[in-house]
Amino acid sequence: MPRLQCLIARYTIGWITVIWLAATGWLLLMTTVFVPDSEAIQNLRDVLKFPGNLEDLKTLTETLLEFKKFHPLYVYILFCTSYLYKQTFAIPGSVFLNILSGALYGTVKGTCLSSLLTATGASMCYFLSLLSGTDFILNTWPEKMSHLRAQVDNNQERLPYFLLSLRLVPVSPNWFINATSPILGIPIKIFAVTAFIGLMPYNFVCVKAGSVLSELTSVNDLLNFQMVCNLMLVAGVASLPGFLNKKLQKMS
Repeated sequence: MPRLQCLIARYTIGWITVIWLAATGWLLLMTTVFVPDSEAIQNLRDVLKFPGNLEDLKTLTETLLEFKKFHPLYVYILFCTSYLYKQTFAIPGSVFLNILSGALYGTVKGTCLSSLLTATGASMCYFLSLLSGTDFILNTWPEKMSHLRAQVDNNQERLPYFLLSLRLVPVSPNWFINATSPILGIPIKIFAVTAFIGLMPYNFVCVKAGSVLSELTSVNDLLNFQMVCNLMLVAGVASLPGFLNKKLQKMS
């Protein structure tokens, strides 16, 4: 039995490695070989990287906005590819891509696009975790897993509302929810829908900031005290129907 488990683990790690190499290879091709020639921008390859701070983001935004005039389809595919890559492999920094979405596509289209990519990328992370991550996650974060499992078990009757509240008020990191949901037995349909709806307010805040990118001095400016209070209020409203339903069932 231990030998069989070892073989399964090696097989799983091999598949994960192949998936990661394929995704990384495609992203590298998009930022090197597949970059269309343009007389307007000669240094595009130099700025095509994941931004680590607002200065990098501003430089990338200015470049892509100019490049988008000549090659809008390329910019769209590159943006979607980059966003899904970060979400699938639980890489921090999606906030910068949300801001970039607002700068490139405006508030309404940017929010819809970011929310759709968030739900899609989160679902891909879900399946990746389902394929490989059970033992690793259980061994790495046993206390967090036990706490989250207890919460999920206590809220089975109002699971969609509970997941919405988790997304609306990010007490637990979203990447952790994405990676642990299949282990906790959360159905993919509920997971994907709550990820799309629950993260939409946060995406909207970030995307909206894309229109005033030049005025931002820190990512912390996005989530001030008032905004956090608003998100907590929305989370409370989302949890209310499930709470009332549970109370009514106990009374009947």
